[in-house]
Amino acid sequence: MKIKESIITQSILRESLSFLHEIAEIDVAIVGAGPSGLTAAYFLAKEDFKVVVFERRLSFGGGIGGGGMLMPKVIVETPANRILEEIGCKLKKINNDLYVIDSSQLIAKLANAAIDAGAHILLGITVEDLIYREKENIPKIAGVVTQWTAVIMSGLHVDPLSFIARAVVDCTGHEAEVIKIAAKKIPNLKIRVPGESSMWAPYAEDAIVEKTGKVCPGLYAAGMAVAALYRLPRMGPIFGGMLLSGKKVARIISEDLKKNE
Repeated sequence: MKIKESIITQSILRESLSFLHEIAEIDVAIVGAGPSGLTAAYFLAKEDFKVVVFERRLSFGGGIGGGGMLMPKVIVETPANRILEEIGCKLKKINNDLYVIDSSQLIAKLANAAIDAGAHILLGITVEDLIYREKENIPKIAGVVTQWTAVIMSGLHVDPLSFIARAVVDCTGHEAEVIKIAAKKIPNLKIRVPGESSMWAPYAEDAIVEKTGKVCPGLYAAGMAVAALYRLPRMGPIFGGMLLSGKKVARIISEDLKKNE
């Protein structure tokens, strides 16, 4: 077997740097590889947009894996079940409105669908800041500023690298990390993030989908980031709203980008 350690190193570096070079400018940067982020990536990539998902952890799925108190099953409701049926998930019907699914299957199928559609998922990268432009005193988000999560955890000061994007989506969950960066560092946006409210599952599932959309020019919110932005209730281990929110934000971004082509 003609394998040398140097060839392994050279191959990884050559292909990785070539890939990062290729995605320095993209259509959509999705921050967070949870249910809403992966769903948005799937639907946007299906339309041939250049999509990259930035995930700070070394795994994807967000809150799906934790389920309800670490149980291996989670719930989705109609019409979100149609998204999962489209990507090949096996659902067990509980009643006319509710379905149960294995949490690991949900994570794997969503990630696989997004990747097969053409989206890229970068693991171990944290979005620590935003790129913005300003015209006539109106700010527009123009990309993300990233750092290796390991560097941030180590406490080292290392300058980041940036990726230009026509649209940035905050799918970071309960903390709405990207929107908070915009609120703190770009005061002209006049964004306030009050945080989510306590649990009210049926109301929250509908309200999060309803409020999903554009936060400001170039920046969008989906999933639990929407709850944090508008003080909506949390809903626990039911994920239909997350999936439908990801699908809706993909549609809104698609329409906006096509208008500006």
